Amino acid sequence: MTDSWNAELYKSKHLFVPQHGEDLITILNPKPKERILDLGCGTGELTNKIAQSGAAVIGLDSSAAMIESARNSYPNIEFVLADAKDFSFEEKFDAVFSNAALHWIREAEKVVKCIANALHPNGRFVLEMGGKGNVEKIVCAVKEAIHEIESIEIEDIWFFPSIGEYASLLEKYGFEVEYAVHFERPTKLEDGEVGLRNWVKMFGAKMFAQVPQINQDEIIKHTETKLRAELFQNGNWYADYKRLRISAKKIK
Repeated sequence: MTDSWNAELYKSKHLFVPQHGEDLITILNPKPKERILDLGCGTGELTNKIAQSGAAVIGLDSSAAMIESARNSYPNIEFVLADAKDFSFEEKFDAVFSNAALHWIREAEKVVKCIANALHPNGRFVLEMGGKGNVEKIVCAVKEAIHEIESIEIEDIWFFPSIGEYASLLEKYGFEVEYAVHFERPTKLEDGEVGLRNWVKMFGAKMFAQVPQINQDEIIKHTETKLRAELFQNGNWYADYKRLRISAKKIK
C-alpha cells in the first residue's frame, strides 16, 4: 500500500480535523480502565485526549507516516500500523472510536465487520465521518477541471453515506444505533488564498493519480476559479463539509 500521507503537513495545516472531533469524545464518554480503540487515529491527538480519561487506548492507522508521528508525540500510548478493513486483536474492546477516517475506505462492510468482531457484547462504536454530500462542490469542481483539461473521468475516492445507509450496515452486524445525525459544517481552511490548494493536495491527491504532474497546478487554478464565488469569503476558503455522527451499541 502506498502511503500518500504527509504527517507534518497534516499537523501544521490541517489540525482542524482532530479539533472538530474533540466533542465527539464527549459522546464516547470514556471511563478509566476501559479498553478503547481509536480507529484511523492519524497523528494521535484524539487518542491522547481519550487516554487522559484513564482509559487504556490503542491507536490504529494504515499510514506509517501518521503512526510514526503519533508514536513520537505520545510515546506512552500504543499505536498499531494496520488496515481498518482487515484488523483483529486477541483481547476485545469496550469501545471503538473513529473520527474523520472511515470515509477513506470504500469497502465499508469489511470495516464494520472488523469493528463488530473487536467489541465486547454491549460495546460502543462512536464515529464521525464525511456524510452524504460531503465536499460535493469541491469534488465536482476538481472532476470538471480534470475533464476539461485532460479529458479524464475521475472515479469517486471516498465513501460518504447517508444515515440510513450506514445505520443499515451497522444493524446487519449486530449493532443498535442509539444516536445519528447528519449536519453541515462549513470549515475554514488555513492559509488564506492557498487554503483550497493545500486542501486538495493533502486530501484529494488520489484524484490526480492519472494526471500528469506538469498539468496539476493548472487544474487546481481552474478549480479555484470555479469555486471562488461560493467558497471564498473574506480572504479565506471554506470547505463544504457535511458530517455523519453515529453512536451504536453491539447487541448481538
